[in-house]
Amino acid sequence: QVQLVESGGGLVQPGGSLRLSCAASGSFFSIATMGWYRQAPGKQRELVATIDSYGNTNYADSVKGRFTVSRDNAKNTVYLQMNSLKPEDTAVYYCNYKLIANSYWGQGTQVTVSS
Repeated sequence: QVQLVESGGGLVQPGGSLRLSCAASGSFFSIATMGWYRQAPGKQRELVATIDSYGNTNYADSVKGRFTVSRDNAKNTVYLQMNSLKPEDTAVYYCNYKLIANSYWGQGTQVTVSS
C-alpha cells in the first residue's frame, strides 16, 4: 500500500510561483513513475507532468516551459515547480504513483491563481 501526501498549494497572483510537494510512503518509490494531474471545477482530471524512474519527463502542452517536475528518491518525494502561473492553472492538483498495474492517488491540494 502506498500513501501520498501533497502540500504546497495556495492562493497566488497571476505571474507568481508555487512549488508543490508529494511525499510517498511505502517501498519502490525510486522505480515508480510519478505524476501530477489537475482537475478544475466542471472539468475532467488532466495530466500535468510525469517523471519516470530514469528521470525522463513529460508535460502537458499548456504547462511546457512554465512547470518543472522533479524527484528526490532519497526523500521519497516528487515536486512540481510552477512558474508564471495563470488563472487557468486554478485546480486541485493530485499526485499519482504508478508501478506496473498499481496506481495510487493523493488527496489533492488546491491551487488558486487570482488577483
